[in-house]
Formats: sequence, C-alpha cells, structure tokens
Amino acid sequence: MEPVELRAIVTDLGSRLADARGFLDVEGKERELVELREIASAPDLWDDQARAREVTSKLARFEGIINHVVELEAALEDVGVLLEMAVDESDEDTVSEVERELDRLVKDLAKLERESLFFGEYDDRPAILSVSAGAGGVDAQDWAEMLVRMYHRYLDRSDFTFEVDEYQEGEEAGIKSVTLTIKGDNAYGTFESERGTHRLVRISPFDSQARRHTAFAGIDVIPQVEVEDMEIDPEDLRIDTYRASGAGGQHINKTDSAVRITHIPTGTVVSCQAERSQMQNKARAMQLLGARLAELARQEQAATVDAIRGEKHEAGWGRQIRSYVLQPYQMVKDLRTDFEIGNIQGVLDGDIDGLIDSYLQWRRSEMYEA
Repeated sequence: MEPVELRAIVTDLGSRLADARGFLDVEGKERELVELREIASAPDLWDDQARAREVTSKLARFEGIINHVVELEAALEDVGVLLEMAVDESDEDTVSEVERELDRLVKDLAKLERESLFFGEYDDRPAILSVSAGAGGVDAQDWAEMLVRMYHRYLDRSDFTFEVDEYQEGEEAGIKSVTLTIKGDNAYGTFESERGTHRLVRISPFDSQARRHTAFAGIDVIPQVEVEDMEIDPEDLRIDTYRASGAGGQHINKTDSAVRITHIPTGTVVSCQAERSQMQNKARAMQLLGARLAELARQEQAATVDAIRGEKHEAGWGRQIRSYVLQPYQMVKDLRTDFEIGNIQGVLDGDIDGLIDSYLQWRRSEMYEA
C-alpha cells in the first residue's frame, strides 16, 4: 500500500476515534469517575450490596472504556509518527509494519465504535425477553417457536447466558409463549432491537392446499431490576402453583413447583417454572414481576417519549418491526432501519448480528436527530 493511502487511513481512523470519544462522552465519564472512585472507597460501601455491585460495575465499565480510548489514541499517534519516519527513510519493512498495525487498529476501533452504540440507561442490565404467538392460529404458534429457536442459536454461539423462566406449549404445534432471562455485557441494549411484532410469510406446512399464510409473533424485552428496587404490597398479589410442562429441555422442571403471580392492581401476570423448588420459582417470579412493574412505572412517567426505549414511536405489540418472507421470495427486512438480508435461513439459524447492529446505529441516529 502506498504511503498516501496509509496517511488517508490514519486520518480516517483519527476522525472516527474522535467521533467515538464524543458518542461515548469520555469527558463526562472521566468527571463521573472521580465521584465513583470516592464512593467505591467508602468503608461502608458493602453495607448495601446491591448498591455496591452497581457502583463497582459502573466503575469498571467506565475505566475500561476510557482506557480503551486512551490506548487507541496513543497507538494511532505512534503509528502516524512511525509512518512518517518510514517514508523519510524509504524503509519498506517499516511501511509493512505500519500496514499491519493499522489493520489491528481498524479492528480494535470497530469494537470501540460498537461499544459507543450502547448509551441507554439500562443497556447493561440483564434482558427479560418474552416471545408470544400472535395472529395466525397454529402458524403463529409455530412461528413463535421458530423465533425462540433463532434466539437460542444466537445465544449458544455468543458470550451471553440465559435461563428459561416460563414455557407454554401450543395445542397442536409450536408454543404460546416463552420467557427467557439473558445475562451478559449489554444484554438489554442488545436485545432491545427485538421488541415489537415479527411477521412471517410462507407456505403453511399446516395447510393441506399449500397456500401462503401470514403469521405474527410478539417480542417484549424489558431490563431486569433488583426486586428490592420496587415496593410491592403482598396484599396486591395472587400466587398460584401448577405443574410445569412443555418441551423446554433441561431448563424446565416437570414438577408441581411452578409459580404464577398476578399483580391484581395492574393485572400483570408472571410465571416461573425453571427452578427446582417452589420457593426458588417464587423468588424468580418476584424478580420478573418487579421488572415488569418497573417498566409500567417508566411508561407512565414518559408522556411523549418512552423513557426507557428512547424511541419516537411506540414499540410494543401491534407495531410491526420486521418481516420474514419465505415465499414468493426470500428476504428479512427491518422496517425501522430498512436493513435487508437475503439469507433468511441464516437469520433463522441465529445470524442476527446485522439486524441488531443496524438497529443500534438507527437508535443512535434517532437520538441525535431528536
């Protein structure tokens, strides 16, 4: 590669790095870091363990981001100096070394740029993802199961971990609903992209005349909160137990220990059947209930813009966000970002990174245009 091309790459990387610094609000994080370190050094920090975990986690995340930016800036400055020295001395070996270092910096900067897409207040929280069959009868229940399989495939090859909290089989095929709790770096920020109505168009395997059918499934995603963050009056709860059922695999317990909790004032219902004991399922169901009630509270506080979702439009049930067309052509299209993928089988096998990244970029652009 010619020196003029290498200089152009260095300039471009410098511009992108400056943008990433701004998007990540490095200056703001540096100011907040002073306060976080002071709080973290307090002798009574661990008297409140939930608060301590929150502070130390935020501290580590901010330090990691700042260090990453500073290291990249130093490396980019060094490679720029090295390039000019190599050009002045006509040192081709050093020019080749600069090329290799720039390749590394391009990949490293791409990681930082993706990190800059996670700016939401709740992005780093675990995600509670629920899949529910919508309109379309047995096709919709089959479609809901296909989506659960898609997410399982994605999760199996990622660094995320997950638990199946609730699983309801369909009468003939597929599922009525499934709830997963997903943990890992920026779990909620990653899966927020999936919230909304997913539409499938295909030749129905349940139609003897092989006609094309449309089916819908709804995805809801909320961040998990600590149950102690929500004040829940026990008098407002109805607690039922039942036998767990369904093809949930090793995660699902087939005993009478499953728990369903109804929050009477709001009508919110949560279930858990993943744990071995009724007590454990009840504790987990209370966590799910706390997260859903927190979501309701945030929605009530946001008159024009959903405080947690940061979107200009309602992203709940009834708003179609993505179409998966198997016939008469094959295409997956996100209707918010206009991002399209022709390899629909790859998507259904869990290759959804492109869809997630396009949403994160769209979300950031929406924020800065607001």
